[in-house]
Amino acid sequence: MTRKPHILIVDDDLAIRKLLGRYLLEQDFRVSLASDRKTMGDVLAINEISLVVLDVMLPDGSGLDICRDLRRLDIQIPVILLTALKEDVDRIIGLEIGADDYLGKPFNPRELLARIRAVLRRHGEHDNRLSHARMHRFGRFTLQPGSRSLLDETGAPLDLTEAEFDLLYALVTRPGKLLTRDKLLEITNRGQDEVFDRSVDVLMSRIRKKLGDGDDFRIIKTIRNGGYLFAAPVENVEPE
Repeated sequence: MTRKPHILIVDDDLAIRKLLGRYLLEQDFRVSLASDRKTMGDVLAINEISLVVLDVMLPDGSGLDICRDLRRLDIQIPVILLTALKEDVDRIIGLEIGADDYLGKPFNPRELLARIRAVLRRHGEHDNRLSHARMHRFGRFTLQPGSRSLLDETGAPLDLTEAEFDLLYALVTRPGKLLTRDKLLEITNRGQDEVFDRSVDVLMSRIRKKLGDGDDFRIIKTIRNGGYLFAAPVENVEPE
């Protein structure tokens, strides 16, 4: 029997917690509620959580900091951030630190439900499709889809966020092909609503730094008024 996904709602607004908790229970999810960072930690310690809906503004910490700390500890539970802020820069920061989606307040619970299902589906597809996927070697790096990791020549993993891995994987598996920003957002399932071209550019800049791709950009090339192209030769290797 398939276990129901377990959703953790973290928001200091009691009315929002109750509304979302009741609504998601009606949609056949298991639900836990937390009002602050400490309670969230307690819930995570004793439950197998499928996804966290996390408010950015909490009484004992920032949701952005919490998400960043989860990824630093290699805790890959999907996170959807909630915020009353509208600025693009906050959405970009959310992508950079590894959030899986971003929803501004006020919102319709049905929209959040659609986001939750999309993120869970995407992670499930990654687990099923990539577990036996080929590895990809380029330069001194090896991209391993099964473990969603990038290794250097010593076998040490590089610190990539979920968003960075998804963009790099999209490029590596399409070497020599021009991918527009819109196409990259579509491939990685990160363009459900508004398309933020700058978020792709920021993430790509961070990926290049981690790859040591110099000013000549020999690995990932920017095509003016076009998008990005993975220029390095790629060797596809079957998993052992």
